[in-house]
Amino acid sequence: IVPFQSADEGFKRLKPKAVILSGGPASTTEMGSPSAPELVFDSGLPVLGICYGQQTMCAQLGGKVEGGHHREFGRAFVEISKPSALFEGVWNPGESHQVWMSHGDRVTELPQGFEVIAASPNAPYAATADEARRYYAVQFHPDVLHTPDGAKLISNFVHKIAGLKGDWTMAAYKEQAIAAIREQV
Repeated sequence: IVPFQSADEGFKRLKPKAVILSGGPASTTEMGSPSAPELVFDSGLPVLGICYGQQTMCAQLGGKVEGGHHREFGRAFVEISKPSALFEGVWNPGESHQVWMSHGDRVTELPQGFEVIAASPNAPYAATADEARRYYAVQFHPDVLHTPDGAKLISNFVHKIAGLKGDWTMAAYKEQAIAAIREQV
């Protein structure tokens, strides 16, 4: 996890294999709002934008975001309109699924190459994708329990789209934490 203020340096230092642009309370329509480093979009890496992450991704890549629409907070339902690697094995076109929304701004025009893969009454671009570049963006929050299939969507991004292994274990973390504490003491 890297804060946006040090994202350029963090990106170069960590050499990520994929990027998730998280949600947040800012508005892309305000001057000085956080943005992703251009390195992210020049890298060829898969990118997942969540809520604000979707908005900044779209704005930075040539789409449009507007504020002042109906503020949405709470349970919503998205209609899946197209198959996508993000939804593979989880959601299918024609289905409706519960998600958690929390936003005031919303995307009103997609960047070139993106298409709508899910929509809701208050978020016509609830999920979008540029499958060729492996860019995915969702207005809802797959990162909270109120989106029942959210963890599966994130898993699809990490494992199927980015091709990363799930090799983290509590035992390995424990060893790293103990070593770090010993080094400090």
